[in-house]
Amino acid sequence: MNIALPPMGWNSWNTFGPDISDQLIVETARAMKEKGYLEKGYEYVVIDDIWSLHERDENVRLVPDPEKFPRGMKALADDIHALGFKFGMYSCAGLLTCAGYPSSFDHEFIDAQTFADWGVDFLKYDFCNFPPYANGRQRYAMMSMALKATGRDILFSACNWGTDEPWKWMDSIGVHMYRSTGDIHDNFQSFTDIAKSQLNNFCMSGPHCFNDIDMLTIGMYGKGNVALGEACTTRDYQTQFALWCMLSAPLMLGGDVRRMDPDCESLLKNDGLLRINQDPECRPPQIVYRGRVVSREADPATGGRWHEYPDCGLTLFKHLSGGEFAIGYFNFAPLAGEVPCLFADAGLPAASGFGLRLRDAMTGRDLGLQQDRYDLTVDGHGCRVLLGRLEKIG
Repeated sequence: MNIALPPMGWNSWNTFGPDISDQLIVETARAMKEKGYLEKGYEYVVIDDIWSLHERDENVRLVPDPEKFPRGMKALADDIHALGFKFGMYSCAGLLTCAGYPSSFDHEFIDAQTFADWGVDFLKYDFCNFPPYANGRQRYAMMSMALKATGRDILFSACNWGTDEPWKWMDSIGVHMYRSTGDIHDNFQSFTDIAKSQLNNFCMSGPHCFNDIDMLTIGMYGKGNVALGEACTTRDYQTQFALWCMLSAPLMLGGDVRRMDPDCESLLKNDGLLRINQDPECRPPQIVYRGRVVSREADPATGGRWHEYPDCGLTLFKHLSGGEFAIGYFNFAPLAGEVPCLFADAGLPAASGFGLRLRDAMTGRDLGLQQDRYDLTVDGHGCRVLLGRLEKIG
């Protein structure tokens, strides 16, 4: 199966958790098509945990919950396919799923064939309740083989939370994307900690096997299954999406696309950011700055005090196809501050005689020809993403 670009789609878990049904999944797929998500590349519609009965049938096969999925999974998959999407489901490498339902440990080949018979195109494979006597890498390799034995193209999304450094071996066992962190929650600290934890590992992510830093929470605003702590703002969501795009991470939506806030919907379909995420070369970014942000309070009552925030500034420089580049400026501090970008740190010193012709990736605004460096003042919890091309000075 050729997965040349970071997969894009939607997963039920972040917003709905156990509250899933045939009707919800069909409504979501229809909304994604009507609102233009499919056209932008979001092609997978994935059901997460708590879809089955607690017991297998007399043939040892998994059984969909008849109250949630009265038509069964094959009919649902057919409807999803008819709308132009690919259909995804969930299982687990442990003895039980994370919610305590039947899992695929010692049932890898029969479960893979069941999924193939239903028309499944994507399998998220979790790691809960994994027995200490077993070997995780071997069990993921076994499910990879089981999926291939069906003869059906099924994207294998391994979710082992970063256990045993999966960025070093998932590609070698045929996995297409792998969860490298714990679960995301709908708050700023959660998604920034997750992204920062993997900055040095994306050099091992690329075509055919992508580092997955979890489903997006964009548009949730503190409502849903993974709402925990202070809810994200629209600015926070802009930063989350820009990070995922700069890192070429899979873009799996977790919000309710049927009722998505217009600003969030526009963000998720932004051509400039999607162009960066879906660039054919899928190169990881360079870290050209990671350090402090110095901010000054605007309130005159405080005397405009200065604050220093360690490890809150991040600048990523990314090579794209067609001679283009992307620069992402991120300020994880609560107040606005300057985030630098010295071009020499990306291989373009002032003495080269070249600069970068820059434009804003999100708005398209021309920022002119810049030489040597281009530093930006970035809002607290905010980001700026630019696209650029080399141009000779003078």
